[in-house]
Amino acid sequence: MSNDASQVPTWPALVMPTLHVLSDGAVRQRRVVFDAVATEAGVDAVARAEMLNSGVPRYEQRMGWVLSHLAKAGWVTRPERGEYLITDVGRAAIEKYPPVLDFTLAREIFIPYWEYAIAAKAAKAKVSIEESTEVKDPIEEIDDAVSRIELEVAQDLLVRLRGSHPDFFEEVVVELLNKMGYGGVEQRGKRIGGNNDEGVDGVIDQDALGLDQVYVQAKRYKEGNNIGREKIQSFVGALQGFGASRGVFITTSTFTPNAVTYANNVPLRVILIDGLKLVDLMIAYRVGVEEDKSFVVVKIDEDYFG
Repeated sequence: MSNDASQVPTWPALVMPTLHVLSDGAVRQRRVVFDAVATEAGVDAVARAEMLNSGVPRYEQRMGWVLSHLAKAGWVTRPERGEYLITDVGRAAIEKYPPVLDFTLAREIFIPYWEYAIAAKAAKAKVSIEESTEVKDPIEEIDDAVSRIELEVAQDLLVRLRGSHPDFFEEVVVELLNKMGYGGVEQRGKRIGGNNDEGVDGVIDQDALGLDQVYVQAKRYKEGNNIGREKIQSFVGALQGFGASRGVFITTSTFTPNAVTYANNVPLRVILIDGLKLVDLMIAYRVGVEEDKSFVVVKIDEDYFG
């Protein structure tokens, strides 16, 4: 999920709620601070469940950035590993600054403690510090960059799939389901498309004897040529002809609301995967894509210094 769609407050907006939570002078564990600030700032369970590409909760990443800034500025101290205590400077900040900081004010306050990093970045990008209006967590910057790259890859992948040969597309779909584990470790999925496919393009044997099978329909359609209810009805009829109880219908376009409603209401279990979901799965399971570059992010191991 990108920052634009995030329900988690920006890290500057979490600074003052963190100070308010610590304002009574009690020493609190990191996890207790996180929970209390979430309540103070109105961060609900849905927002707290947001994940970065790295698998780290976005809220926790931003709170880590907040606590790091507060410690560097001397607004909080760490009496013991993983514990936080407000300082007199932190109490003064509560009186001095508004209840919610924006990026501009946060930059003004905290840039002196990160000047070496900001200056290096600005020099490299040939942008002065004064022109920068946002101080972001580097991990989130990397995560957002990865998201943008993956979006571009997904769009290109979808274009290529729409322009591929139908046989190739059917093979891709079966390979994806095998990679997802539906054919077991033996990858027992196979393409059966052709003139005599009887309404299905592939079959996945869920067990070694083929007693439990999932049938697949793959439609390589252009954008806007959406799958309607009639196509799903035909697929359901094909499933019944095979005596099957489950099927997956995959397309490079999307499904009409009537098609989705019908698939949800039929007695058989029918899963619909549209083009956007398809390319997301291909990227996640590395089908048709390969890893280009990887980056290792390091941080202080608090246990080491405990």
